[in-house]
Amino acid sequence: MATPIELLQNEVKAELGDSVTIIVLGASGDLAKKKTYPALFGLFRNGFLPKNTHIVGYARTGMSHQDYLERITQYIKPGDNNEHKSKIEEFKKITSYVSGLYDKDEAWQGLDNAVKKSENDRKIPSGNKHRIFYMALPPSIFIPVAKGVKKNVYGHEGVNRLIVEKPFGMDSESSNHLAHELGQLFKEDEIYRIDHYLGKEMVKNVMNMRFANIFFSNVWDRNYIDNVQITFKEPFGTEGRGGYFDDFGIIRDVMQNHLLQVLSLIAMERPISTDAEAIRDEKVKVLKCISPISLDDALLGQYVAANGKPGYLEDETLKNKESRTPTFAALACHINNERWEGVPFILKAGKALNEAKVEVRIQFRHVPGNLYGGSARNELVMRIQPKEAVYMKFNNKQPGLSYQTIQTDLDLSYHKRYTELSIPDAYESLILDVLRNDHSNFVRDDELEAAWKIFTPLLHKIDGKNKKSAEGKDSGDDLKITTYAYGSRGPAELDEFVKSHGYDRTNAHYSWPHQSVAALSNKL
Repeated sequence: MATPIELLQNEVKAELGDSVTIIVLGASGDLAKKKTYPALFGLFRNGFLPKNTHIVGYARTGMSHQDYLERITQYIKPGDNNEHKSKIEEFKKITSYVSGLYDKDEAWQGLDNAVKKSENDRKIPSGNKHRIFYMALPPSIFIPVAKGVKKNVYGHEGVNRLIVEKPFGMDSESSNHLAHELGQLFKEDEIYRIDHYLGKEMVKNVMNMRFANIFFSNVWDRNYIDNVQITFKEPFGTEGRGGYFDDFGIIRDVMQNHLLQVLSLIAMERPISTDAEAIRDEKVKVLKCISPISLDDALLGQYVAANGKPGYLEDETLKNKESRTPTFAALACHINNERWEGVPFILKAGKALNEAKVEVRIQFRHVPGNLYGGSARNELVMRIQPKEAVYMKFNNKQPGLSYQTIQTDLDLSYHKRYTELSIPDAYESLILDVLRNDHSNFVRDDELEAAWKIFTPLLHKIDGKNKKSAEGKDSGDDLKITTYAYGSRGPAELDEFVKSHGYDRTNAHYSWPHQSVAALSNKL
């Protein structure tokens, strides 16, 4: 019987045979060196790349082959054995670099000639000259690069796949424009819109938990669940990226994509199969049921100096010193369907907070006619990072002579339970999905359109007020941006906000014992 690894290798072979050329566009950038190339090396080391693979880096930066190799390997985790070092040397032999502009046909043709030469040198037969294009680029040049690729480098003797990094636009209009332009150049099944959160182990586990366990599937609705919180916390501020961040804000940067993807997996109906399109159909359906978020369902904040750290407005790269761009947001989403009517989904995300954490917290309703009236609600928590875990808070008798009810946990901490297994990086997992031609964990065009409709009205209100403040005009009082101290839990109003949407912290004195960063349950 084939092992799980062999099954995946067979799927790649069935799709691509023994050969593929991977072209990394923007190969000199931070994303490529920090994420793309380490992920490609991980796939190479574990035998997931076809035997006859070549990786071509392309960017405007002029550099020697040796400089290129040093750049793309500097973030590969060092190994302490000769086998690892030998693998890195082998990896270097299957990659090369071409320098060229993004807006000149002659430059793209130079890249195409380099790819053709590599294909000929590797003796790849016609029909097997597969090309995968990874756009590790800023969104401002997605369209011209896609046009250059399609006109000059698109392969006609094999399959073509285009990986596009977020952000996918700034609002509904810009996103639809990008989708239209890409759709004119590539077929939808050739496009892989990558949101790396969909490659994270615990996010990929949501469907297994929901649909492979009868006790979850039977309580997964408004009759048993009171509220759902999806939390993203970073312990650092913009710190030199204020100019970039001010154009996007925390909602575009994290919530419209990462957190909404998690929400759709938590809330969608059971798909008819595990086929990629069946899964994405259900995600689109549930997103279409979510009302656009209003200011009444939003708590917006911006961090200020504290604990020796500068505030957001003190970032030297920030041009608009009157900026009203949120660095923290708590938003309540309402899903208008039979399963979830009346259950708020609270998305929370912020920078410069007290810890690094991403998790889903599902709080169940109180037990009807509870004999032990003072007992806390049950909660199911899925920790996405750091240190993946699933745990269930439930009520139990205090051991010993006491009859007091206490809260305890059923705990699955991955780093304790799965000591023999290594969890791959999200990018590694998603690039493998591209090789396997599995679209399950990528964003479809209609899914993207439905997602932007939820956030665009709120974003336009924030953008309008921010523009007025930058021009020195009165920005109005209808957009309240509260402040919070660098290193805190967030705005002081947060507790009241989540309480107003149903979250009950009464008698919640339990702390998860295996939590690695800070006491967990009572610090949300």
